Amino acid sequence: MANSASYDSSQQPAAVDRQQAQNVGWIGARNIVKSFRNGGVSIDVLKGIQLNLTIGESVAIVGASGIGKSTLLHILGTLDRPDSGTLEFKGEDVFKYDDVKLARFRNRTIGFVFQFHHLLPEFSALENTMMPALISGLSKPEAAALAEEILLRVGLQDRLQHRVGKLSGGEQQRVALARALILKPAILLADEPTGNLDNANSDQVHQLILELNQELSMTVVVVTHNMELASYMSRSVTIAAGQLQNV
Repeated sequence: MANSASYDSSQQPAAVDRQQAQNVGWIGARNIVKSFRNGGVSIDVLKGIQLNLTIGESVAIVGASGIGKSTLLHILGTLDRPDSGTLEFKGEDVFKYDDVKLARFRNRTIGFVFQFHHLLPEFSALENTMMPALISGLSKPEAAALAEEILLRVGLQDRLQHRVGKLSGGEQQRVALARALILKPAILLADEPTGNLDNANSDQVHQLILELNQELSMTVVVVTHNMELASYMSRSVTIAAGQLQNV
């Protein structure tokens, strides 16, 4: 697998610029406000965040720890609800959904990759990857076929039946990426996806994310401290005083 350093901005999805005007608002965070209480004190983390994402775009959210990057990612992924504001997908506010409909939307539309892979150790790579497809209602044979296809794509054709403990750190993260992508989601959200990997494995995961962003026309949002990974995204933003700013 080629080193991710071979990537440059010219390799980003060519259609993004052409689609920019017509797809603004395809995914839109509007006036997102979120605060937390700490020892009886309210801490305002997000103060009216505005963010438009287009089909096939890749965005890095960078900046210091504690500024709200992961909080914003969790709201974009509907894992958490804002205190106020809307999250629109194709013009529809998904936070108006009830919990069941929101969970179904999340399963079918959004893929997640985290710093810690959160794989189930008693299951194989194939079985772990199948989980979102089974949750969506597919049969075991259908889920297994999809899981095998994406595991082959991420280079794990020889590890399908290996349990998590028999996989290297880089292989485990590639299984986590395959699990996130099995249903070909419209959106991939990644929170420090290579934070626990060495440079070689980080490069492999970086490259996979970039290649799959192009192949599947996924919108990709990555929270990262890794400025090399951020440099490969279509654009980078940070949070300052609760607001998004371009980097």
